[in-house]
Amino acid sequence: MSVETLTAEQVMSRVLVAVRPEESPLMAWELMRRAEVHHLPVVDGQRLLGILTREDLAGSWSGGPREQSKRQVRSLLEGERRPRVRPDCPLPRVAAIMLDAGCDAVPVVAAEGLVGLVTARDVLMAVAGRAAAREVAGEVVTGMFHLEPVLRVKE
Repeated sequence: MSVETLTAEQVMSRVLVAVRPEESPLMAWELMRRAEVHHLPVVDGQRLLGILTREDLAGSWSGGPREQSKRQVRSLLEGERRPRVRPDCPLPRVAAIMLDAGCDAVPVVAAEGLVGLVTARDVLMAVAGRAAAREVAGEVVTGMFHLEPVLRVKE
């Protein structure tokens, strides 16, 4: 199969770790760290609200754990204009969209909502001939665990 004939659906990451909009940046950071991902979809059910990157979180960080646990990741999405692609979008078009937008990942959205994420790594694997045709259904997992910050109280 040629790179020119591949689609977003054939190369996208299908099992995604995501965060709900009411979660804190502290939770988002911990999810990214534990799942070893650089992009975290923010979803309300299957509806995609936006994508957070490690850079977004680091750039918005102010204060300590207490301040971060009081904020919501929803506030970090204001003004976000990340493009989205459909599952049948040709891979060369996906790559062009990523280049034009200056981003290294684009969400793949169908009628039912978020179905995957095409990252720069996915594109490179396809170019290297290592993209296996994936027929398995995807899954969006939110909140694999819940964090409660334990802060020392000064006496």
